[in-house]
Amino acid sequence: MPINVLIIMAADPDLFSPYRMGDLTLPNRIVMAPMTRCLAEEGDVPGHLTVTYYVQRASAGLIISEGSQVSPQGVGYMRTPGIYSEAQVAGWKKVTDAVHRAGGRMFIQLWHVGRVSHPDFLGGALPVAPSALPVEGYVHTPGGKKPIPVPRALRTEEIPDIVEQFRHAAENAKVAGFDGVEIHGANSYLLDQFLRSGSNHRTDQYGGSLENRARLPLEVAKAVIKVWGGDRVGYRISPHMNWNSISDANPRETFSYFTRELDKLGLGYLHLIEPLGGRMGFVPPQERIGPELRRIFKRTFMLNGGYDSESGNAAIARGDADLIAFGVPYLANPDLPERFRQNAPLNEPDVETFYAGGAKGYTDYPALPKK
Repeated sequence: MPINVLIIMAADPDLFSPYRMGDLTLPNRIVMAPMTRCLAEEGDVPGHLTVTYYVQRASAGLIISEGSQVSPQGVGYMRTPGIYSEAQVAGWKKVTDAVHRAGGRMFIQLWHVGRVSHPDFLGGALPVAPSALPVEGYVHTPGGKKPIPVPRALRTEEIPDIVEQFRHAAENAKVAGFDGVEIHGANSYLLDQFLRSGSNHRTDQYGGSLENRARLPLEVAKAVIKVWGGDRVGYRISPHMNWNSISDANPRETFSYFTRELDKLGLGYLHLIEPLGGRMGFVPPQERIGPELRRIFKRTFMLNGGYDSESGNAAIARGDADLIAFGVPYLANPDLPERFRQNAPLNEPDVETFYAGGAKGYTDYPALPKK
């Protein structure tokens, strides 16, 4: 007699599909991108409003915190949190405890701004960089908006201390209760400065060849992975960004090589900023290197840059990415996954409040009414 066989076809993955990232299960593929908010309290400590802000957004598959400096030397903005002091660790512990109680998962982004700083933040010292090159741009200091000064080049013997700053911050992140860490290697900050040929003119083992320029970022990644294990460490890159005089002679070659080396380390995820449009700009399809990096990197691949629910679902369905990170939409919509699920209208972001401090534009955006 014939045998009836029931075949159940798995649905194509989308933003609402669960995802297994190493040993961590995410209930959806919607990531809250790291975004500077400038609301830390005295001592660069996260305060009660920071707790509220992240708890409101705990329905994300994964929250990545705003960049948190790994040392006093890494500061370049007012009221940004750190992860190097006991008080900062205690402040972040309140955040992670509350996010976990709300059912969320949270990584912290480890950050050193390098040359994108000012002596006003550094006790009168110059910002550090791979090379002493002029930088176009300004920073907002407690004394007002000021041009970025020519930084000083780190001495070779100082570079192990940079690695140690990241390693110690990774240890502190564990004490603070985070689920993992993301290394900030993007947006023209210190690790990006070492990797790119336009900002790194060194002649020692940390400059010159591509292998040498990648040495410090890879040493940092190795040190942080040693603390957390590869599954719980991500790395963020932005090959197309040219903020603050950052540039590279051959970004496709540079970032392909670097991605290959990160993959060898067993890194948990790669977070690529490659904008489709919006506030972050637009990279034409023929210039995108995401597909190439996706083939190189064998573990979790995250895209970021102007996505909405439609383009995010399409990218996941095509296999372009495993996760999609959303920035500004998450500022204005604490319940972004539910809004996407219902195809509900999004709140408009109030740009004037982005870095203003206080609850307005931070914790006062409304969620959808409860049904």
